[in-house]
Amino acid sequence: MTTFIIRRILISIPVFLGITFIVFVFIALAPGDASSAFVRPEFAADPVAIAKVRERLGLDQPLPIRYIRWLGAALTGELGYRIDTGVAIADDVWRTLKNSAILMGTALIFGLLVGVPLGVLSAVRQYSKLDFLLTGITFLGISIPSFLLGLGGLWLLGLQLDLIPIGGMTTVGKENDFFDFLRHLALPALILGFGYAATFLRYTRASMLEVINSDYIATARAKGLPNRIVINRHAFRNALIPIITILALSLPELIGGAVVTEQVFTWPGMGQSLVDGVGNRDFYLIMGITLVLAFVVLLANLIADVAYGFADPRIRRS
Repeated sequence: MTTFIIRRILISIPVFLGITFIVFVFIALAPGDASSAFVRPEFAADPVAIAKVRERLGLDQPLPIRYIRWLGAALTGELGYRIDTGVAIADDVWRTLKNSAILMGTALIFGLLVGVPLGVLSAVRQYSKLDFLLTGITFLGISIPSFLLGLGGLWLLGLQLDLIPIGGMTTVGKENDFFDFLRHLALPALILGFGYAATFLRYTRASMLEVINSDYIATARAKGLPNRIVINRHAFRNALIPIITILALSLPELIGGAVVTEQVFTWPGMGQSLVDGVGNRDFYLIMGITLVLAFVVLLANLIADVAYGFADPRIRRS
């Protein structure tokens, strides 16, 4: 397993560099650049003023040189500064990363704790009234967009019933109030968690049904093992592979997967920061967020591969 992990890490290095280079090229080839944000409107048509700004920002250099300079600075932790606020991008990325991780992490944990057990229960009681009810809820959770649920929740709970704040992470003057923070976190986390729960429920049910109908499960029951042991120890463990895959695919969403929800609830996360970067054509902010996203995606895949080995010893031996 150690050799496997080392090999995957070594493979991830060129993949990581390839991701950053491709994104760098695509952003550089897009129309417009950050120089437009620095040129006053009356000088927007002045090529001399634009050329000076591009020279100061290093945008006049050839693309390979610009990438090598950016990569060298990024490896030292220097990602530049935001165009709109002047804040160091490394500090801004770290701040928004924590905010997004809190929101999406809470939603993901809620989805796991609710969706996986209900998926097992739905599979065990296949074609029962409970199974049909949970299946219907699953389709609702997958089909309804999170922003629509968010707007509905804000209208009902925030405006009509005045039970929750309608935006932000904290109330002005209560930045250190933990309970006020929980009130702001509750609705967006529950809405995102509902979507996660529906997804995990669906895949857990499908995976459990496939395993439950296997010959070795029938053999375990024929030996007289209690149904609880058959389900928890034999069936559920062998049904973990698809669940681990879905979980690994969900981990990168901890960073920037709640772009729309963060906009609806004005949650100061990385998704909202990415939207700001695209709107301002902030090249280095977009690249800083891409750097973090690429790392998290590769890390999630590595964690998934290791988890496969623990869930199924056959994978580890192979």
